[in-house]
Amino acid sequence: MKFALLQAGFQVLSEKEPDVPGLRVTEVPAGALVSWTASDEFASLARERGGWASNADDSIRVIVKVAVSGLLLRLGHSVAESAADGDLLVLAETISAPGRDNR
Repeated sequence: MKFALLQAGFQVLSEKEPDVPGLRVTEVPAGALVSWTASDEFASLARERGGWASNADDSIRVIVKVAVSGLLLRLGHSVAESAADGDLLVLAETISAPGRDNR
C-alpha cells in the first residue's frame, strides 16, 4: 500500500518523523491508518492565495483524503474513515490479500 502511494506521487513519511507535516501510514491492529497534516506555511499560503476561510486546513485535508481513498479503493483496498480527525483506515484483510502489491 505504501508503494502504491509512492508510485502515485505521494511522499509518505516514516513513523520516525512524527512532527513533520505530510502523509503518514501507521500500522494499527485493524490494518493501517493513513493520516495527513498540512504544514503551517502551506495552510497559511492556501488561505492567503485562495481566499479561503480559516478552515483551509480542513478543505485541503478533504482533498487529500479523497485522492488517497480513491487510489486505494481503485486498488481493491477497503477504506473507512476513522474517528480520529478524519484519517483513513485501510482494513487489514485488504492489505495482506494474496496477489496484491503490499510493499
